[in-house]
Amino acid sequence: MTGLRYVYAVCRPFGAALQAQVGGVAGDPPRLLTHRGLVAVVSHVPEADFAEEPLRSHLEDLDWLTATARAHQQVIDALTAVTTPLPLRLATVFRDDSGVRVMMEEREESFLRTLERLDGRVEWGVKVYVESAGEQPGAAAAEKPASGREYLLQRRRRTRAGEEMWQRAEEFATRLHQALSGRADDARLHAPQNPALSGAAGRNVLNAAYLVPRDHSEEFVELVDRTKDDVPGIRVELTGPWAAYSFAEENGGTEDSREDRS
Repeated sequence: MTGLRYVYAVCRPFGAALQAQVGGVAGDPPRLLTHRGLVAVVSHVPEADFAEEPLRSHLEDLDWLTATARAHQQVIDALTAVTTPLPLRLATVFRDDSGVRVMMEEREESFLRTLERLDGRVEWGVKVYVESAGEQPGAAAAEKPASGREYLLQRRRRTRAGEEMWQRAEEFATRLHQALSGRADDARLHAPQNPALSGAAGRNVLNAAYLVPRDHSEEFVELVDRTKDDVPGIRVELTGPWAAYSFAEENGGTEDSREDRS
């Protein structure tokens, strides 16, 4: 089949088959391209969409970008079920198989080193949110103040309650992160999510990723579950298991990377 080569991930050779229903980006099922001790997972994609100029335009198209990211993630999820992949960035594209092999050869040492560090491990994400006063159980609308003095008192009480909630949330998030880090091989603290962009309710006070041995994931999940109702007004969200995106320091390019190699 002709076309450019879209690369999802690099991994070590593995024997298990990927899920048959995985379609891949642009509808082309992923295949394995072996070079020395590494395997690149690739699909054929059309130049009309993934050559430099059309790709730059598509990356500004939210619908196209969402569909491509979803197909990309489905392949990564299928790989994570059978091996330890090193995910590459979205829209990492090469001219042909030879270009992919050159990339693997040039980065062979760093790929193997990172794959050794990630072997048998998955990423779990944990977020902690402080719910607004109106979202907290039992919260009721304040009565209309009878005077200016009563209005100021109400404002002062709300301010004090908000400050106390933030303090409790920060203390809770610190304790939780310390406890989870103790059960993980590595941890990453990401910047809090902007609620206007994420659409999540409440304010994000902890946004962390944890690198956990696959065999210890059940104990890690149970530890998170035991904390979920510890503090009223605070919500804990757990996601995963994922491929170790946050710990894949050698991930081969930028979000809109494209390399022409002939």
